[in-house]
Amino acid sequence: MTRSPLRIPNFRVVDIPPQAGKTILITGANNGLGLRAATALAGAGARIILACRNQATGAEALAQVCRAGPEADHRLVALDLADLGSVREAAANAAALAPTIDVLINNAGLMAIPFATTADGFEMQLGTNHLGHFAFTDGVLTALLAAPAPRVVTLASIAHRQGRIVIEDLNFRQRRYRRMVAYQQSKLANLLFGAELARRSETAGLLLKSVVAHPGVAATNLFDSMVPSIPGALEATHLGLRMLGNSESQGALSQLYAATMPDVRNGDYLGPNKLFGVRGPVERSPRARAARDTMMAKRLWEKSIELTGARFDALQTPPNVPSKPTQRR
Repeated sequence: MTRSPLRIPNFRVVDIPPQAGKTILITGANNGLGLRAATALAGAGARIILACRNQATGAEALAQVCRAGPEADHRLVALDLADLGSVREAAANAAALAPTIDVLINNAGLMAIPFATTADGFEMQLGTNHLGHFAFTDGVLTALLAAPAPRVVTLASIAHRQGRIVIEDLNFRQRRYRRMVAYQQSKLANLLFGAELARRSETAGLLLKSVVAHPGVAATNLFDSMVPSIPGALEATHLGLRMLGNSESQGALSQLYAATMPDVRNGDYLGPNKLFGVRGPVERSPRARAARDTMMAKRLWEKSIELTGARFDALQTPPNVPSKPTQRR
């Protein structure tokens, strides 16, 4: 994928095209980048379904979204990405609320936490950031393919550059657990998943676009787990992040561009490029060599199916689903 310029080189929320009539499903929309994206998209006219683990903060976020876009019937569903049972139930509930979903934004994530496992025994960061979203995407895929121009936007990170996928030990049962190594692996997995979904959609002749975005270094609560318990340390960290990188609002622009702009291409990777990707306007971004490994992407896809039970049968061009027209030669 070439790094050609985007249509709007200094994209802002005011540049979002009208979204009236569209339904957009966002994971982790109760705070941070997800909430910023949800309110911006609601303000542009979209109907938002917030998929959140914490229902208390989710209800508060829903109220903000309703104020931003009072004309649409916004909803909240419970989703714990660290529990495949919850993932399947949330996908079914979301699809019941919206048989047609125009955009799925896989936004939720964890960063550099101490070792923990999901309800299904996966390492927590891989299980939440990748495997949970992998299964959730499969669960709402039929609703996505019912839309005229569906998109899946998956949030990655510049940390993927140091990532390494160890298929034989994804869950750190044999190697020593290091929190940043686990995070880097999960973010590389996000990129490989997004790219493989794009390829499989293209092969099936479907209109679904799979796009990956990164926020640069954004001043969100994602970094809180790494801040020492010293008075004032959290506030100082957030101030430093805003000075060095992007604010929450700026960090959300990449996923907003990916979700809404007409010049987005299947397989794109969007985000800031200045200071090695730390900050700047939304652009087409470079990805590490490991993220361009098509064989590893296929192996990770197959392993993720094995671990989660997701099948992605809907990628086999189901009946009555629009596909790309065949070009005559």
